Amino acid sequence: MMSTIAPSAPVVDHDVSAVQGGAAYMTDIERRLAPYFERAEPRQRAMAYLRGLLSPAERKNSWQLAEVSGDTTPYAFQHLLRRALWDPEAVRDELRRYLIQHLGDPEGVLVIDETGFLKKGRHSAGAARQYSGTAGKVENCQIGVFLGYASPLGHALLDRELYLPEEWTDDRMRCQQAGIPDDRRFLTKPQLAREMVARTFAAGIPAKWVTGDSVYGNDRRLRMWLESRPQAYVLAVSGQAYVWLGWQPRQVKTILTALPDEGWTRLSAGDGTKGPRWYHWRWLPLADPVDPQWCRWLLVRRSMSDPKDVTAYVVFAPQATALEEAVRVAGSRWTIESSFEAAKGEVGLDDYEVRSWTGWYRHITLAMWAYALLTVLRAGAIAAEMLKKVCQRPRRGAAWPRSKPGVAWRPAERPGDSPAPLARGPGGAADSPPHLGLVALAPPASGDRHILPLQTSWGTACGINCISTTII
Repeated sequence: MMSTIAPSAPVVDHDVSAVQGGAAYMTDIERRLAPYFERAEPRQRAMAYLRGLLSPAERKNSWQLAEVSGDTTPYAFQHLLRRALWDPEAVRDELRRYLIQHLGDPEGVLVIDETGFLKKGRHSAGAARQYSGTAGKVENCQIGVFLGYASPLGHALLDRELYLPEEWTDDRMRCQQAGIPDDRRFLTKPQLAREMVARTFAAGIPAKWVTGDSVYGNDRRLRMWLESRPQAYVLAVSGQAYVWLGWQPRQVKTILTALPDEGWTRLSAGDGTKGPRWYHWRWLPLADPVDPQWCRWLLVRRSMSDPKDVTAYVVFAPQATALEEAVRVAGSRWTIESSFEAAKGEVGLDDYEVRSWTGWYRHITLAMWAYALLTVLRAGAIAAEMLKKVCQRPRRGAAWPRSKPGVAWRPAERPGDSPAPLARGPGGAADSPPHLGLVALAPPASGDRHILPLQTSWGTACGINCISTTII
């Protein structure tokens, strides 16, 4: 019998135009990035570059950004990307801290994927004729492997690596001309992904799951490395892959062909541009891993309109994991595709005209920062939407329980009144309404960097004192 589970996540407007302001957030970013630039001039240029990436300019190359900044030539921006003294890896690390401070969640998902950057000629670092999902065919392009982060408050790009085909790593003279480090060896896309995931976990990023498409799921060494941690994952696999079903290896396409028409569960893989993405799902137990508290499954997604359109995933997770949670993680893989589309369309992720290895990393890192700012602004709007749902008028006749005998918690009666506090520090508890589903704030990313407070005001439109959040 087929069961149906409706999606519970609210539909939230993610349009950039719905978010007001952002100047204070730019000031916060400048404060965060200042320690990574020894001189004032490159620091100021980096901030001007960020503002240009966030501008409405049609293209975000150095010439257009110079025009937006009021410069007559792009030389200052070209110097920033090529020769100025600053470390894009350290700036990437600060980006990671910034995003997790605003979006971090214990149920977070790390999402692996790659995207193509079409190029002309053969001098741009890593450029070669290779398959690009962006173009949908083999093209002359660069391929960047990215690690995204998805949580209930939003999704953004955490890390990046430029893929170098073997024709590049085998030609050291060509690598030197593009500024590629001498010790850079050939690494497959799954190996690059493993390096980024390892860095992310070493930084203490909260993530319960890892997901990715079949480029990464087909790599058994990547799956075994994740299991050795142990780290839960939902990784897509192609029909050519083999899995252990029972005591023998079976090719995935053979298993899919033998699946019956009955026994599927209708579940949403999350909301898309046209609403919930409904599919039929089922999963089969695979050979048990070494740890008896963990299990493997083959998760199968089937199109509701075309039963022959099926996608398979290998799942590694604790025994008590529910099908619904695995489906949610599988669906979160689309967040990185959405990030690519938005970052290319809104902040010029692919509009660079640099050829060097260093230039690529610097532009991509600053574009990731620009996209992170937009994500954090949207996260504030989403948090405000969640708070509105919390602040619902109590049913007629209902009342908050009193925290002390004879003393009732009550809202401020006039706009000038001081609101009753929701909580008090270590000195003692204050009169307060019952717990409204609030969670503790994450600690600051480092000792000298604090969360930028949102401007708040108090109102009584919902019958109790509610905080209305304003993005400044």
